[in-house]
Amino acid sequence: MDSEIAFDYSPLLKIYKSGRIERLMGETAVPPSLTPENGVISKDVVYSPDDNLSVRVYLPEKAADTDEKLPLLVYFHGGGFIIETAFSPTYHNFLTAAVSASDCIAVSVDYRRAPEHPLPISFDDSWTSLKWVFTHFAGSGPESWLNKHADFGKVFLAGDSAGANIAHHMAMRAAKEKLSPELSDSGIFGIILVHPYFWSKAPVDDKETTDAAVRSKIEAIWMMASPNNKDGVDDPWLNVVQSDSVDISGLGCGKVLVLVAEKDALVRQGWGYKAKLEKNGWKGKVELVESEGEDHVFHLTRPDCENALEAMKKFAGFIKGEILQLCVADQDLELSQFFFEKKRESGVQ
Repeated sequence: MDSEIAFDYSPLLKIYKSGRIERLMGETAVPPSLTPENGVISKDVVYSPDDNLSVRVYLPEKAADTDEKLPLLVYFHGGGFIIETAFSPTYHNFLTAAVSASDCIAVSVDYRRAPEHPLPISFDDSWTSLKWVFTHFAGSGPESWLNKHADFGKVFLAGDSAGANIAHHMAMRAAKEKLSPELSDSGIFGIILVHPYFWSKAPVDDKETTDAAVRSKIEAIWMMASPNNKDGVDDPWLNVVQSDSVDISGLGCGKVLVLVAEKDALVRQGWGYKAKLEKNGWKGKVELVESEGEDHVFHLTRPDCENALEAMKKFAGFIKGEILQLCVADQDLELSQFFFEKKRESGVQ
């Protein structure tokens, strides 16, 4: 019976009648390194001893022997809540590159995955990791790099696909529940959502794919991750954009960057998220950048291609505080703020 397949979700995983789960990708792990890789060192730290969960912390090697404070990036990996880990080559390489480009300190979160641990366990673990991160707020937490180098005035949450979904929900929760008793606000400066995994039973607009096979596959992955929910893909954890009952005006940060890919089935959800933030009374600033001709998480599978390098530039620029106003794919995004900021910096009236 152990060889008999009950459900075949290739290329993600197979579930056998015995209950055994065979993940087909994202299971390889690479160790952290105190030898600089692209100028970045890393180490693993346990954040939840009871569940044996760890984070991987990344630091620019040049900052190690200084007291320099750096922006803090907390990253949640993707994989449909089902595959991948914070320690896979894919995410180790991405975080190393992101920290090098952004000149920040980063915490990459590992969380328990479905279907063994159905949602909302991944969200609960992610919140636990954030609470652990904020134990370093006053410089007296258990991890020395965070105590010494994390600038808690510039905390960014980010993730791709399912990880972007997590980042959104963590920023929502941080606005309602204090991450630290010493905070006067959410503690989150900005979030970066890369190809965010939001969805709904009906298309979010007339440009979203109506291909039945594509929509069915997305729905099947969600139901594998969240088998106990009553609303299917209209569950509020997933239907963030289309649902009128999901209010995101209280998002707990002042800046949002959304990165989408033109050929990604989720692309319109990203555009819809931006529009909903702008229309629903949220007081912050949201920017969206679309990568033309690219598909879902292309930047992870082809990190050295031109569009991936450009996406990394936008990702890093957002953390470094650079202005990202761009004209994007038939959208009329104003450049006036960009030039105003440049003039003010140079003293030109």
